[in-house]
Amino acid sequence: MPSFDKPTDQQEATRDVQGADSRAATEAALFEAFGGVRGMVETTVPGLVFVAIYTVKRDIHIAAIAALGLSLLLGIARLVRKDTLKHAFSGVFGVAFGAVFAMMSGDAKNFYLPGMLYTLGLAVGYIVSALAGYPLMGLILGPVFKENLSWRTRNPGRKLAYTKASWAWGLILLAKSAVLFPLYWWGDVTQLGWVKVALGIPPMLLSVYLTWIFLSKAPPPIDVFAEMEAAERAEREREAEATAR
Repeated sequence: MPSFDKPTDQQEATRDVQGADSRAATEAALFEAFGGVRGMVETTVPGLVFVAIYTVKRDIHIAAIAALGLSLLLGIARLVRKDTLKHAFSGVFGVAFGAVFAMMSGDAKNFYLPGMLYTLGLAVGYIVSALAGYPLMGLILGPVFKENLSWRTRNPGRKLAYTKASWAWGLILLAKSAVLFPLYWWGDVTQLGWVKVALGIPPMLLSVYLTWIFLSKAPPPIDVFAEMEAAERAEREREAEATAR
């Protein structure tokens, strides 16, 4: 006699498949949203080029132009491969802003200041949004998962996951800022540059990994686009039936 309390092998297999699909969808969404490992590398390498050339040449202009040129080449490569434009241009604009700021101020450390301020602002944004009940990670990933803001009122499990993920990003980026800003104030450009390069990829990988863990254990997203399409089809069917009568 089958037990109604314990899941059958078929039910367990179905849940395993659904769980695997959910984890795969989460991984794909994270790579789309954050540009994957390649995107992380592209945001780190120009800074590495800048500090390496400046360490040898001690010339802000040469180092800044080299970093900007490399960033442009990486952006063009993404365009040639028809990758998402936001990933192609975000790194270029960030490096360009830092390069111009460093050359105009005459202080090589200012090459890194715009990115540091952005990181600090992002950390505060993640934390404040989590406290306010609108976790920034949900606002970023909601459209990617085609759920928009349905997680806020209709899917509390996903709201909790987005809140945890936002806290993780906020605290990790805050810790990164706590390391970099003292070096900006009291260290030299070589120290700041090499430490910033070292802290480029690992914190982001940790943040993405934790986000993947939280979301892979959360309920699946509600596809609001599919719901709207289904509602439109049902409405057309009702209109067709009414016309036939």
